[in-house]
Amino acid sequence: MGIESQWIWMDDKLVPYEQATIHFNSTALHYGLAVFEGIRSYNTANGPAIFRAREHAKRLLDSAKVLGFRPLPWTVEDLVHAFTEVVRANQFNECYIRPVIYLAEGGWNLCVDNGRLALAISAWEWKNYLGQEAMERGIRANISTFTHHHPNVMMTKAKISGNYANSALAKTESVRLGFDEAIMLDPQGYLAECTGENIFLVYKGKVLTTPTAAVLEGITRDALLTLMNDLGYEVVDQMISRDQLYIADEVFVCGTAAEVIALREIDYRTIGEGKMGPVTRSIQQAYHSAVHGEHLRSSEWLEYVNPPVA
Repeated sequence: MGIESQWIWMDDKLVPYEQATIHFNSTALHYGLAVFEGIRSYNTANGPAIFRAREHAKRLLDSAKVLGFRPLPWTVEDLVHAFTEVVRANQFNECYIRPVIYLAEGGWNLCVDNGRLALAISAWEWKNYLGQEAMERGIRANISTFTHHHPNVMMTKAKISGNYANSALAKTESVRLGFDEAIMLDPQGYLAECTGENIFLVYKGKVLTTPTAAVLEGITRDALLTLMNDLGYEVVDQMISRDQLYIADEVFVCGTAAEVIALREIDYRTIGEGKMGPVTRSIQQAYHSAVHGEHLRSSEWLEYVNPPVA
């Protein structure tokens, strides 16, 4: 996966890709003292548009607050402006955007109060996180041997960089075993989420998903809840056991990187008919329509990089 670009936002300005560096002694590297977001820009009839830019900017600031960073010198509007500048400067239509707020200096005493905060934003052309074939055929997953974070051990509502060692352990194990993705259980043994996606089940005409107390409340997840309501699906939040996955009619996951992907097999058990089901397909189609400016919801969710002149 190539993540090269021409320009990266560093310390309130665009710098050439090769100059976008931080010092080795940053505790963002040593201790994971950073927060980040994953955002997408999509091509539309009116040019590139960032999907739910303000919601992502707000969550980035919320993550920084949860980690204890203060004071925060950026506003939501500041961040949205920077996102669009990065996409525009690199002349991208469809791309992935990665903003990071990190400790550029300080933090060696494991207290974030004596550090200097910095903001960096990169973007690159990233098509399909799980591969083009996965969009149509679905993927294979397994239940990870690694437990999802307890919400009082690591703050699960924030995209803190250090949190993702948990995801990397689980995903690497699953890939080495021949699967595409890992499903993680919470400390009680109930379904939590995947390594970078929220998860849904379709069972007896209803869509089931996990309660949000211990998982990241995905922005894509939130969009799908709205779209599913528009489509007339009943969605129920409830504790879900491992065996409920096996007997579901459909299982799908969602996230900014993954978008909407079916799970055709879990722990060597075929889910439904072993391919994307009709409910997942309808939701995937509605989502793709929304992000490309072709849906009634598009106007409230898209931030155009080059707004049309009135």
